[in-house]
Amino acid sequence: MALHITDDAAADELLTDNPLALLVGMLLDQQIAMETAFTGPLKIEQRTGSMDAAALASYDPDALASVFKETPAVHRFPGSMAARVQSLCQTLVDDWGGDAAALWTEGDPDGATVLKRLKALPGFGEQKAKIFLALLGKQYGFTGAGWREASAPYGEDGSFRSVADITSPESLTKVREFKRAAKAAAKG
Repeated sequence: MALHITDDAAADELLTDNPLALLVGMLLDQQIAMETAFTGPLKIEQRTGSMDAAALASYDPDALASVFKETPAVHRFPGSMAARVQSLCQTLVDDWGGDAAALWTEGDPDGATVLKRLKALPGFGEQKAKIFLALLGKQYGFTGAGWREASAPYGEDGSFRSVADITSPESLTKVREFKRAAKAAAKG
């Protein structure tokens, strides 16, 4: 299993190897390009020296906001997103022993349980949680019963709705086309 979301080999390798990086990338995926969001964890790791929940949770908040503001910025809203990442990491420390993967591995959970766990995280609403669950099922090896149903419609096989479906530059183009059409239909 190797993720190919960002078209940046080092960023994709971090996302593949570090469950927290993948979770943080998903958290950052709002109001910026998907590739920018998912390269964010690499920028954070390079600038702080860590992609570890306990280390980021205890990082000085002002210093972390400065890390997010460095050029190129981690996010277009560096202050608020640094605080969200820190809040997410603190929740992981408090509730999951700092282990992001425990969200989908502890107790051999089914899809509905993982969805509930994700929705309990700061910054993860219904849609973001479903997209992340679909990403886990489609590309990260999660096989919990009912994950496709729990992540619907993002878990649909053969779809190009979200980051869960990006495996190549071609699939990224298809996801972008789907999103453009959805926005146009919503405005229509």
